[in-house]
Amino acid sequence: MTPATPARIRALLVALTAAVAATTASTAHATSASVTPACGAASPGFARCFSLVRTDIDGGKGVRGPNAAGSTTATATTLPSGYGPADLDAAYNLPSSGGADQTVAVVDAGDDPKAEADLAVYRQTYGLPPCTTANGCFRKVNQRGQSAPLPVDRGWGVEISLDLDMVSAACPDCHILLVEGDDASVANLSQAVDTAVALGATEVSNSYGTAEGNGLQSYSPSYAHPGVAITVSSGDYGYGVPNWPADLTSVTAVGGTSLSRAGNARGWTEQAWGNPYGGAGSGCSAWIDKPAWQTDQNCPGRMVADVAAVADPLTGPAVYDSYGGYAGWLVIGGTSASAPYIAGVIALAGNPERYADASYFYGGTAGLNDVVGGTNAERVDCGGDYQCNGVTGYDGPTGNGSPNGLAAF
Repeated sequence: MTPATPARIRALLVALTAAVAATTASTAHATSASVTPACGAASPGFARCFSLVRTDIDGGKGVRGPNAAGSTTATATTLPSGYGPADLDAAYNLPSSGGADQTVAVVDAGDDPKAEADLAVYRQTYGLPPCTTANGCFRKVNQRGQSAPLPVDRGWGVEISLDLDMVSAACPDCHILLVEGDDASVANLSQAVDTAVALGATEVSNSYGTAEGNGLQSYSPSYAHPGVAITVSSGDYGYGVPNWPADLTSVTAVGGTSLSRAGNARGWTEQAWGNPYGGAGSGCSAWIDKPAWQTDQNCPGRMVADVAAVADPLTGPAVYDSYGGYAGWLVIGGTSASAPYIAGVIALAGNPERYADASYFYGGTAGLNDVVGGTNAERVDCGGDYQCNGVTGYDGPTGNGSPNGLAAF
């Protein structure tokens, strides 16, 4: 592959229109929030996870809502803050069942010893069917596909909970396979992806990445498995150098949106995610040639992203994680939320063979919500271009749009 020259890329980043500002409501909300990355910056040869935790929300521990047996307190009987499965089904026009023959794998670094127990709390709270080792729905293995020994904790516990809960929200009937890499090195995470496929995963979600560059090419085959849909988070830090492996043409790069309730016909409004706490990753690859199925005009290489779902921590989903010092019920965002959710939607539709690459999303946009408005260019200005702004049709932060039923899947 011949890299596009930086000069050429800069020359092509000419402004198309004035940037679309974020909504006033989102800005007001942002002033009172507190958000922290779940994973720190990665060393060379390692990836970071893309989850952002709201630290100003403490939802307490244990099963909540109508399934909080034995308690009548308001705290216990009220559902947690953040969107639950029914909310997301409504926002994205999805059925609440399907995908029973699908196995969604999530690849993460290190062990979360409470992953299955915390998943049980989430699913019971929202009335989802149990997904356990005992009933064959849930399985946890190391990067070699063995149930033991599991790796040591690498600080990704809340990332693991987010991944498992978002797959559950999208596809409650799916089987879930958690593959834990020994650490967050690119080599070990790539091996974990190969293991997930070898163990029968039909979809594999990867909520991590590192800035594209030389030395990563040898690991790219791990993310190319025709017949298996592979989703990858686009990143949480807005427009700039795209992240690997989201820049690969063999994966579906998943961007992010801000999702809010509204009084319109849909009942929801959605825009490209970008605020002082982060923004959906987007960018023009200098290493990966442009695939034939991608036709945007101002990027000569692979453009990220392809499709999107909720990722803004200010409008994020509820997640349960009681390990590693977290309070139990949290609101978490980042494209670590959108990638496993889209993997679950693909599983819900039951057609993973369509995703040897992301080309399918470029022919079925009628089944997607076109996300217009918002910008991820809080940190770097791209001149009002579609590469960093939510515009009509394709754009970098949200790709071709968010799910509107299963017609595009």
